[in-house]
Amino acid sequence: MTLLTRTEGAHAPAPGRPRRGPGRSAVPVFVFMALVAGYMLLPVYWLLVSATKSQSDLVSTPGLLPADWHLGENLAALFSRQDGVYLRWLGNSLAYAGIGAAVGTLLAAMAGYALTVYAFKGREAVFSVILGGVLVPATALALPLFLLFAEVDATNTFWSVFLPSIVSPFGVYLSRIFAAASIPVEVIEAARIDGAGEWTIFRTVALRMMSPALVTVFLFQFVVIWNNFLLPLIMLQDERLYPVTLGLFTWQSQTSRAPELQTLTLVGALVSVVPIVITFLMLQRYWRAGLAAGAVKS
Repeated sequence: MTLLTRTEGAHAPAPGRPRRGPGRSAVPVFVFMALVAGYMLLPVYWLLVSATKSQSDLVSTPGLLPADWHLGENLAALFSRQDGVYLRWLGNSLAYAGIGAAVGTLLAAMAGYALTVYAFKGREAVFSVILGGVLVPATALALPLFLLFAEVDATNTFWSVFLPSIVSPFGVYLSRIFAAASIPVEVIEAARIDGAGEWTIFRTVALRMMSPALVTVFLFQFVVIWNNFLLPLIMLQDERLYPVTLGLFTWQSQTSRAPELQTLTLVGALVSVVPIVITFLMLQRYWRAGLAAGAVKS
């Protein structure tokens, strides 16, 4: 018997002994995780089922059980209600969230890059103030923002919702972490030696290195602005400027006088999820890379 044979025999499992699977202690964990996942998915399932029902089925059948399929009719009624005002709300949300997230991500990248690369007096104090901004709830800033925009007669305008949305202390915090992890100082110094200006270095070097991570900042910002409700509620009175969240809220508040709006509100809520899902699916490859970008500093 050779040494190799003895070694293989030593590590071979005993005949007739079953392989050990997950321990019994893991079963309760799996059950708990399944219950939590079901709890999270239950509202989504209810929304999907409810959006396919007619108004009569919605009030006469159990909420979690399907009924006759009326999704096509509901969508047609949704898009034709009030001369297609829902499509306008959806477009407003895309403008607020899409443009706002892009501009907010660029501003956060610039701030995070500056706080990482440039050493100036009070840098850590500035960063501490930004971190403090993360802890301030949006409800605490709503009234001061309204009074500020009212002073310049800018309430009930696109800018009263757009401008506050592009400021993201959390985005600046993430951008600084990503910049510190992905931009070597040697690369910046080499670019300066080659004669590149600071703006050129940021635009051609820093943004490219940070781009996977900035997708994460963009997605966070997009979802936050898309779901924003309190700020538009305070700032806007013109229905044509409403985002989809505020528009659906106004419909829901009128269901006692117009019961058919209950079905349209549910269908509208389902449709409003589609842009977020599409955005995540399109950017998920970059998003996964971005999540890991700040985990390890080389």
